Parts: sequence; C-alpha cells; structure tokens
Amino acid sequence: MNKQQSSYRQIMKATSLFGGVQVFQIIISVIRSKFVAILLGPSGMGIVGLLTSTTGLVAGLTNFGLGTSAIKNISEANATGDENRISTVISVMRRLVWITGILGAVVTLVFSSWLSQFTFGNREYTLAFVWISITLLFNQLSAGELVLLQGLRKLQELAKANVYGSIAGLIVTVPLYYKFGVKGIVPVIVITALITLFFSWYFTKKIKINKTKLTKEITITEGKSMLVMGFMISLSGLISLAVAYILRIYINRTGNIADVGLYNAGFTIINTYVGMIFTAMATDYYPRLAAVAQSNDLCRQNINQQAEIAILILAPILMAFLIFINWAVILLYSSQFLAVTGMIYWAALGMFFKAASWAVGFVFLAKGASKIFFWSELVSNAYGLLFSILGYHWGNLSGLGLAFLISYFVALIQVFVIAKLKYQFSFTPSFVKIFIIQFSLALISFAIVSLISKPYTYIFGIVLIGISCWYSYIELESRIGVKELVREFIQKARKR
Repeated sequence: MNKQQSSYRQIMKATSLFGGVQVFQIIISVIRSKFVAILLGPSGMGIVGLLTSTTGLVAGLTNFGLGTSAIKNISEANATGDENRISTVISVMRRLVWITGILGAVVTLVFSSWLSQFTFGNREYTLAFVWISITLLFNQLSAGELVLLQGLRKLQELAKANVYGSIAGLIVTVPLYYKFGVKGIVPVIVITALITLFFSWYFTKKIKINKTKLTKEITITEGKSMLVMGFMISLSGLISLAVAYILRIYINRTGNIADVGLYNAGFTIINTYVGMIFTAMATDYYPRLAAVAQSNDLCRQNINQQAEIAILILAPILMAFLIFINWAVILLYSSQFLAVTGMIYWAALGMFFKAASWAVGFVFLAKGASKIFFWSELVSNAYGLLFSILGYHWGNLSGLGLAFLISYFVALIQVFVIAKLKYQFSFTPSFVKIFIIQFSLALISFAIVSLISKPYTYIFGIVLIGISCWYSYIELESRIGVKELVREFIQKARKR
C-alpha cells in the first residue's frame, strides 16, 4: 500500500467510524425527544430549550472556543513526537479549560436572576440557573478531554466516549422525567453533564502524559495561541447564531411563524442528516491537516484528498434526496411539511459547493490564521444573510434554498482565492473531474424532478443515482481498494 492510498484509507476509516457515531447519536436524540415530548409536553420542552440555549450562549461567550482551537496545538505537538512538548501543551490546555469552565460557571451563577428575567420574563428560574451553572464547568472539562482524544488521533476512544455518553444520558433522562416531570429538568441537565464528563475522563485516563511543572510564563506562552484562535472561533460562532436569529425574525415578520417552522425543518434535514458527513469527516480531518500545516504542499494534498472523498460520498446521498425528498419529509416530519421540498432541491445542489469550500476553509484553522478565519466567516455570513433575505422576499421558501446555493458558490470562490494567494493552494485535476461529473448528474436529477411527472421521476432518478454510485465506487476503488477492504473486514469478522 502506497502512502497516498494509506491517506485515502485513513479518511474513509474515520468517516465511516464517526458517520456511524453520528447516525447513532441522531437516533438517540430522536428517541429522547419523543420521550421528552410525551413526558413533559410542549411547555416542558420549551423550558428545556430555553435553559440549555441560554447557558449555551453563556458558554459561547466564556469558553474561548478551546474545544476547537486546542486541537490544532495538540495535533502539532503530537506530530513532533516530543513527549515533553506534548505533555506541556496538554497540561496548558487542561489548565485553560478549568479557568474558562469556572469563568462560565461563575458568570451564570452571578447573573442567574438576570438570566431568568431575560429568558423567562420573571425570576422564578433563578435557582434553576444557579444549579445549572456547574454544568458549564463540567461541559468545558469534558470538551478538554475530548479535544485530547481528537488531537492525539485516538479516534476509537473518542467514538466510544460519544456513544456511551449518549446511551447513559438516555437511560438517565427517561426515568427522571417519568418520575418528576418538569421538576426533573434541572437534575437531568446536571446529571447528563456529569455523565459526559465521566466518559470523556474514562477514555483519556489511560493515556500516559509526562508530569510537567507549569509556570505562569509557560502557560501564557503556550496558551496565547489557543485563546486567540479560540476567541475568533467563538466570535464567528456567535455571529452565525446572530445571523440565524435575524433571518428567523425576518421570516416571521414578513411571512409567518409556519414558514419559520418549515425553514427550520428543511435545513435540519440538510444540515443534520446530510451535514453529519461533514461532522464525521472533521473529527479526523482537522487534526490531520493541523499536523502538516507548516507545508503548503502537504496541506494542498490533504485538502484535495478530503474534498474528493467528500464529493464521492455525498453525491449519491444528495441525489437520493433530490429524487425521494417527498418521502423523506413525510417520514421525518409529516405531509404538512411538503412545502419545504422546493427549498431542499436548491439547497442539495448548494451542498456540493459547501463540501468543497468546507474542505478548503479548514486550512485557516490549521494554519492558525485566526484573523483571516474570522473575517472570512464574517463576510460570508453577511452576504449569506443578504442573499437569504432577498431570496425569501422574491421566492419564499424556494428562494431561501436558492440563496443557500448562491451563498456557498460565492463562499467557495472566496476561500479558494484567499487560500491560493496566501498558501499557493489549487484544486487538482482529479478533484475538478469528480466535482464536474457528480454535479452534472445532480443537475440532471434536479431537472427531472422539476420537469417530469411521477412515476417517471423515480425511474429516471434511480438510474441516475445508480450511475452516481457506480462512479463513486470506481473512484474509491482506485484510491482505497474497496474490494480489498471488504475482504479484510470479512476475514476479521470470521476470526471473531
């Protein structure tokens, strides 16, 4: 096996591993939501949502994005093979998560009555915020341990920590809500955070780390880059939240609350059920790219490999959504949500450009270019909001989908130009060929669902999905040896 094939295989291995984890967590989330809806009712679900979203906002302001930024530092240290260097970076990261976690807890505790008044319009939930304040420390400590696993590429342990935490959380949630109803909300939030911390700690305690004496100078020197990059990540995340909030307010005021619900449902399908591929890939991709960040050539190679795999995996899925979206909407929601299908058609095409821009955009994080990352995110959020407002004004829900497509087309041009000028980045002919072929098949599928009536839509659509799957298989076989991997899997299964 050559080095390039090994790299492609690592991408597929991580994607399949964490893709499975994402699917499992979505299933757990759906089950938990059903039980919560039955046991607490709409008002109880509203209380849970308001409590968690409020503390999530406080966490976003106080955690300095260490859950993302520290991955880069640990990955770079791990790439050196220097045990002392690795232990120093990890020790600094752990000290910082304690400091930021305590900061979040104290802020929530001190402003508990104000948070209750702002969130619920009264001070009845002051005590709830007092109790929940401790979860900001627990969650930040958990994030630090998970960052350690991701940065050191302990992917199986990271997957287990996520899966076991989800299962345990479900087991605790249902009995407590059944026994105490709405009064169980705060205990569930606190206990769930504690369970997550336990499993994240359990899977990192076996990792041997040299004892390091940290001075104030070392902490400041090593921690500065984590905090600066993390602050920019947090700030860009808050901007994204603000943009989403403004857009929902605009839709509600110029349209109606039903359109807000349809918008949420449509992009939940796109960003959660399709977007989980990005989440799965990013778990391994970011630390892998950070480890070679000093070399523009290696960065270019890793970005193109990741972009190729992303398109080859996503294309058949997106085409299936284009052809069978009506059935998917009815299955996931109900026939009342079918009005969202036009938006999803356009958004599915936009996901091709999102996949490419997503792969390139990580180079700013990997390089530690915090200012470039922030301004790039700010600008893309700004025109994304503008396109969405114009799209809804002229085309209602379908206009929002078209705005999504245009936004990511522009975003791809934006990140490509910046990466080319700063880091001599370019797409390989191999990626360009894959993108053109798969996107062309998706465009044909889009035309079929738009112009041809059923059942012919399904007949032609299935043929196109088959062609897309066949092409992806051929390309993946040439890169990772799919047949060989299947044989190895069968042999291992028989030995067990």
